Amino acid sequence: MTDTTLADATIAPAKPATKPARPYFSSGPCAKPPGWDAAKLADATLGRSHRSKIGKQRLQYCIDLMRELLQLPDTHRIGIVPGSDTGAFEMAMWTMLGARPVTALAWESFGEGWVTDAVKQLKIDPTVIRADYGQLPDLGQVDWSNDVLFTWNGTTSGVRVPNGDWIADDREGLSFADATSGVFAYDLPWDKIDVATFSWQKVLGGEGAHGVLILGPRAVERLETYTPAWPLPKVFRLVSKGKLAEGVFKGETINTPSMLAVEDAIFSLEWAKSLGENGLIARSDANAKALDEIVAARDWLGHLAAEPASRSTTSVCLTVDAEEAVIKKMVSLLEAEGAAYDIGGYRDAPPGLRIWCGATVDTADIVALGPWLDWAYATAKAA
Repeated sequence: MTDTTLADATIAPAKPATKPARPYFSSGPCAKPPGWDAAKLADATLGRSHRSKIGKQRLQYCIDLMRELLQLPDTHRIGIVPGSDTGAFEMAMWTMLGARPVTALAWESFGEGWVTDAVKQLKIDPTVIRADYGQLPDLGQVDWSNDVLFTWNGTTSGVRVPNGDWIADDREGLSFADATSGVFAYDLPWDKIDVATFSWQKVLGGEGAHGVLILGPRAVERLETYTPAWPLPKVFRLVSKGKLAEGVFKGETINTPSMLAVEDAIFSLEWAKSLGENGLIARSDANAKALDEIVAARDWLGHLAAEPASRSTTSVCLTVDAEEAVIKKMVSLLEAEGAAYDIGGYRDAPPGLRIWCGATVDTADIVALGPWLDWAYATAKAA
């Protein structure tokens, strides 16, 4: 490999010889599982009603796979709902909040979005505990007599809660976990989570538009004993005649799902089942470790998440010692070369890079990315 000396004395390395085999590092929709091919998706449900026998069977099978992989107890319901993770979390907020005081934790843009919904849309006055991007708020401040809203893994900040120890066993309120970039990447304590939401497009590498809503028994009790003061859109209604609409959690979706997206999710879940949840977690951890080694070897790269214990192993957010224009140039150079797609930081986050390290990414591709980051940085700086 040769270096080229530029007029401003910046040394620009030659383009690396090896590119990531799958340069898909977007934080959603994320990389497809290794070996994915559209031709491998089952197609018997395409062109059929989701309420046909086979449609219901496949939706139920998808739910069963999620339950098995997550080792969810029978006490927890799993429903496929509209609107991706956002729709699932808003469904939970609209149907269950208002029964008791609310605490909302916000350390990135989606957490701030739930604050906005609570204040401006639902007109409740939550206690808000905030932290800047890269930081985690003091979880010890949380009053568990309240319902508590939080993101398990902050997709736009790269900051996660380290575990569930801070969630009180004797809580009076419900714990609402937006876990979209955490489910299947961490060993979640389901006894601590009353409501969890996620979408297939994250750790599973599935398609968007559909969300998953998981309800523990305390959440079901809330739904059956409390009626919100505000009107509920049809796509949010989980109760009929005072009882949980159990069909929603048996594949009888509220609105029409994409059966192609369902088959895609089933493909991903069957791949995930071959590894087991521990295998998925191990792949994410290995990817994050490989990226951490890249960061440690470069004085111009850093982690936005300051504390390793609360640093995401999926949506890893990096700082770059450069102006925003240089960072944007890096991102466009890497995309043009087919070396890395969609690695710019989230629009509301501090300027930087965001590299998905979930289980569908191969560690060898993270390793191959390192020299390309060097090339893009030097080239963008020179420009």
